[in-house]
Amino acid sequence: MNAPEQEPDEAALPQRRHDDPVAGPDFGRLAVTPARVFQGRAGTSYRTATMLQLRADHAAARDAVRARLDLEEPRLAPLVSRFEVFELDTRVGSHAEYLRRPDLGRALSPRSRQRLRELGDRGRDVQVVIGDGLSAEAVAAQAPALLPALADACAERGWTFGRPFAVRHCRVGVMNDVGELLDPGVVVLLIGERPGLATAEALSAYLALRPRPGDTDAHRNLVASIHRNGLSTARATERIVALIAAIRAAGASGTAVTEPDELPAGELGPAGAG
Repeated sequence: MNAPEQEPDEAALPQRRHDDPVAGPDFGRLAVTPARVFQGRAGTSYRTATMLQLRADHAAARDAVRARLDLEEPRLAPLVSRFEVFELDTRVGSHAEYLRRPDLGRALSPRSRQRLRELGDRGRDVQVVIGDGLSAEAVAAQAPALLPALADACAERGWTFGRPFAVRHCRVGVMNDVGELLDPGVVVLLIGERPGLATAEALSAYLALRPRPGDTDAHRNLVASIHRNGLSTARATERIVALIAAIRAAGASGTAVTEPDELPAGELGPAGAG
C-alpha cells in the first residue's frame, strides 16, 4: 500500500515577493523591454501603479492619433522659420475621414500639387518631407532636432537639399506625388508612427529613389522607432545618411538595397561619398 502523498513544506519552497516578481539570470534582459511583462500582481490583477500607467499610456496614444499638426506650436515654430517650411494637404476632407480612408492620404490635393510646383525645389539630391501620419506629437517631439541634423549632414557630403515642407493627413504613399512633381534624387519622409503603449512619440523615416506613381513599399527603405527611448537623433541621422549614400550608389532603393552595417557612434563617413 502506497504511503499517502505529503503536502510540500511551503517554508522550504523558493519565495517570490509580489513587489519583486522577477528573479533569476534572465531579469537583466527582460528589464530592457518596455513590454509589460513580469510586472507583479495584486491577487489576479495588475498592481495599482501598473494599471494606472497602462491607462495613462493608452490615453496618450489615443490623444496622439487625434491630434492635429500645428506648425505654429512652440516646438515647431523655430524649425518652420529657419527652413521656410510650407504646408500642404492630401485629398482627405477631415481627420475622421483620414482615419477611415488611408488611400486618400496617399495623394496630394489638386491645390497642394499646384502649390508644390510653385514653392518646391526641383531636382535636388535630397528632399525631406514632414508628414503627421498617425502621430503629430511624434513630429513635434523629433523633427526639431532631426531635420537640422539631416540638413547639416547632407551639406557636409555636398548634397543639395530641397526646401522642406509638411503634409497634413499624410500617408507614406504621398512620396510618389513628391517624386513625380519635384524629381529629387532621394525623398526622405519623416512621419509619425502609429502610437502604442510604449510611446506615442515615435517617428519613422522612409526613403525612396526618385519615387513615382505606382511605387509600393518594395521601393522604399525604412528607419523606424526614432524617439527618446528608442533610436536617438544622432543614430537616426547616421543611419538615414548612410542609406541615402547606399541608395545613390546603387541607383535603386527598397528591396534592392541593404542597409549598410551600422557606423560607429558619431561617424557619418567621408564627405561626398555616394
